Amino acid sequence: MQFVAIAIAVFIIYTLTKCIRVVPQKQAFIVERLGKYHATLEAGLHLLVPILDRVAYKQSLKEQALDVPPQQCITKDNIAVEVDGIIYLMVMDAAKASYGIGNYTFATTQLAQTTMRSEMGKLELDRSFEERTTLNGAIVEAVDKASDPWGVKVTRYEIKNITPPPSIRDAMEKQMRAEREKRALIAESEGDRQAKINRAEGDKQEAIERSEGEKRKRVNEAEGRSKEIFLVAKAQADGIREVAHAISEKGGMGALNMQLAQDYLQQFGKLAKTNNTMIIPSDLANVGGILKAVTSIIKSDDVTLAK
Repeated sequence: MQFVAIAIAVFIIYTLTKCIRVVPQKQAFIVERLGKYHATLEAGLHLLVPILDRVAYKQSLKEQALDVPPQQCITKDNIAVEVDGIIYLMVMDAAKASYGIGNYTFATTQLAQTTMRSEMGKLELDRSFEERTTLNGAIVEAVDKASDPWGVKVTRYEIKNITPPPSIRDAMEKQMRAEREKRALIAESEGDRQAKINRAEGDKQEAIERSEGEKRKRVNEAEGRSKEIFLVAKAQADGIREVAHAISEKGGMGALNMQLAQDYLQQFGKLAKTNNTMIIPSDLANVGGILKAVTSIIKSDDVTLAK
C-alpha cells in the first residue's frame, strides 16, 4: 500500500514537471497536441495539458553566425578560385523554422554556396576583389528571399577569403611589383623634373639679382665720377680765380714773372737730362722776351676777363 502511494506521488510529480514549462529569454518552444502543432510558447511560465501536449521543438531567436565552408568557384575569365565566408541569420517564425524545413542552418549555408558560385561566375578575377560588397549584398538578397518560407531572416553575409591558384598569385604579385616599380619611376622622374625647375628658377633669380646689383654698382660709380669731375672742375675754377686775383694785386705780376722763369728753366733742365739730342732755340738767352710775351698774354686775358 505504501509502495502504491509512493508510485502515485512520483507520477504526480512527473506529470507536474511535464505540465509546467519555463521558456528562457530569446527562445521559443513549439507545442504539439496529439501530434499536431498547437502553440508557440514565448519567454515565461506556461502550463501544458498532461499527456496531450508536448514540447516538440526548441528554437533560439538569437542571431546566429554560420561558417560557410570553402568552395571552388569559376570566374568569368575561367579562373578557379576558392571562396569561403560567414553568414548571419536569425529565426523570425519558430513554427516555420520547425516545420518548413528539416535543418534550416544546413539549407542556408548550402544556398549561400550555390549563390556565391553563381555570382562569382559573373565577375572577372580582378573585379572579384573589388566587388566584395556587391557580392555580399547579392548573396544576402538571394538567400533571404529563399529562406523566407522557413521563417528565417538572413541579416548579412561576409566573404572571408578569395584564394586564387598559386600560378595566378605569382602573376598577380609580378603585376603588382611592376606597378609599384612604375609608380616609383614616375615619382622619381617627377622629383627630378621639379628639382630642375627649382634650379632653373634659382639660376634665373640669381641672374636677375646679379644684374640688378651690377646696375646699381654702375649707377653709383657713374654718380661718383660725375661728382668727382664736378668737384675737380670746381676746385680748378676756384684755383684759377685765386691766381687771377693774386695777379691783379700789387706785386702780383712780378711774382708771376719770377714763377714762370723758374718753371721754364726747371723744365728745360729736365729736358737736357732725359734726352741725348736737344734742339736749342736761337733766342735761348732772351728769357726776358719770353716772359714779356707771356705777361702780355696774361694781361690781355685779364682785360678780357674784366670786360
